[in-house]
Amino acid sequence: MTARLPRFFATTALFAAMAINPAHAQDPGAAGSATDGVAQTPEPAAPSTDGAAPPAVPEAPSPAPQAPAPQAPQAPAAEMPAPQAPAPSEQAPSPDGSAGTDGAGNREDADPAAPRPEESQGESVVPALPAPPVDEATPGKTPADVSQSTVTMPPARADHGPQSVSDLAESLLDAVVNISTSQRVERPGGGIPPLEAPEGSPLQDFFDDLLRGDDSPSGSRVQSLGSGFVIDPSGIVVTNNHVIQDADEITVNFADGSKLEAELLGRDPKTDLAVLKVDAGKELPSVAFGDSEEIRIGDWVMAIGNPFGLGGSVSIGIVSARGRNINAGPYDNFIQTDAAINRGNSGGPLFDMDGDVVGINTAIMSPTGGSIGIGFSVPSNLAVNVVNQLREFGETRRGWLGVRLSAVTDDIANGLGIGEAKGAVVVGTIDGGPSVGVLKAGDVITSFDGKSVETSRDLPRIVAETPVGKEVDVEILRKTSRDTDAEPETVQITLGRLEDGERQMASADGEPGDGTAEGSGEAEPDGGESEASPETDEAEPVLGLTLGAIDEAARQAYGLAEDASGVLVTEVVTGSNAEEKGIEPGMTIREVAQETVSSVEEVEEKLADLRERGRRNALMLLADPGGDLRFVVLPLD
Repeated sequence: MTARLPRFFATTALFAAMAINPAHAQDPGAAGSATDGVAQTPEPAAPSTDGAAPPAVPEAPSPAPQAPAPQAPQAPAAEMPAPQAPAPSEQAPSPDGSAGTDGAGNREDADPAAPRPEESQGESVVPALPAPPVDEATPGKTPADVSQSTVTMPPARADHGPQSVSDLAESLLDAVVNISTSQRVERPGGGIPPLEAPEGSPLQDFFDDLLRGDDSPSGSRVQSLGSGFVIDPSGIVVTNNHVIQDADEITVNFADGSKLEAELLGRDPKTDLAVLKVDAGKELPSVAFGDSEEIRIGDWVMAIGNPFGLGGSVSIGIVSARGRNINAGPYDNFIQTDAAINRGNSGGPLFDMDGDVVGINTAIMSPTGGSIGIGFSVPSNLAVNVVNQLREFGETRRGWLGVRLSAVTDDIANGLGIGEAKGAVVVGTIDGGPSVGVLKAGDVITSFDGKSVETSRDLPRIVAETPVGKEVDVEILRKTSRDTDAEPETVQITLGRLEDGERQMASADGEPGDGTAEGSGEAEPDGGESEASPETDEAEPVLGLTLGAIDEAARQAYGLAEDASGVLVTEVVTGSNAEEKGIEPGMTIREVAQETVSSVEEVEEKLADLRERGRRNALMLLADPGGDLRFVVLPLD
């Protein structure tokens, strides 16, 4: 026993030195390799010189059965979302092989009694920062496997757009048709001037044959292409009016290659719609109108048509805007979309993702003639009434209110005392129309038949969509006196028919001596007293306006109608507010502060009265030489 004590103490001292100085060089045979990630137990240095068996190392200091050194609690490597790379000084094995890592990547020191820096401060203080998803130390797992297990791609979101519209497009293609038209354009002499060759030249016969042609009427046939869609299995086709306008022949081409001659049932230039009828002898695939009021900006839509003669072309996009006015007609309320619409798409349908027609593709905005993502479609809710009337009557039958309207500006709203600039202001009624005696100039229409009127552009469309002969409630704001603001009232009006009103106005405009837009040639002139007035001298400028009486000389000089009334504007001061508001010589002032005026003195008196009551602006109703009325607000300063 005593013989073994020196060897025991020598071994103990050796291990102590290794723990204190890990970088101390020692015999490679004294420690196992750490390249496999597991620390090996050092072997005794040499056998005994006396031939005795090597002394066993006491159990207490022996590292052979040693368990991994206790560490701060940490999650197993497999449960971590991303492996965290430890500090190099802790991860890399020492040159002498005294320490390494186990299979799970945990630190294993040669001596559990030796102090460890990570135990003093703990691994929990190290921030859990993202790391590349590669754990090369994990047995049995390749870097690709680790990447797949730790990197998760975000799932595809359905609201990014439909995954595919193939099924929807396939179910709708057969109902979309191509419209081809032909028209003969007459050209006298065939467009070729007379040709004469020198006498005796053989070219004369050639020239004669060229001019003679095939003895057919001179002219050429112009072809055009468009799109359309079937809305009834019996063969009712809807397209644009400009696609078939002035056509001599209309042919409907179907997706299966068949062609049928079409009959024009009716067309409406104001909405650019037309309805055709074909006789296929069988039921045709058809589509239905949807509710265009339900679509929202950002909703997905699909256009199918015949761009540049390429039939059955499908494009997809979103609703970019609603209620667009592109000055194409009196009822502009277009849907704007970025779905590709090109020449030849006109008349084709715009579908929602349920396969219903929510618009009829009509126009594009483009400097090149090709799609730049700005297309316009007639909303289905506007088209349905027109299409039904064209099918039933062959023409439109729209409601008619019989008033002249103007936009409500902030100045007009302040002048009328209505606060918010909303609605449509009446500037006059058409003689013989439904509103005579019910509405008057200055009334602001805020609601019609239960539908809110936001602007003066909304009212004509709402009225036109209302059935002829219907009695409707019209909510207005009316100013009853100069000292009070406009108050709400409700009046009842029975609508007339717009087409009859247009013919009435056209007839009145054609009568000699009548130039008013209201068609009031048979009415007694309101300004008879002013015509007989002896006042002929022009007064001093009033609010930048030089005013005068309406006499025969003025009627001839400015082209005024015989029944023109009010006070004549003979000159406008350059740079004045009146000039900025568009007032020109030849206009007549009909009202000031909604009270009729017939002389210059009345205008001046009413303006002075407004100043005395602290008013800052004057609301005037003016008429141009043609009789068109509008309100103008001029500051009194």
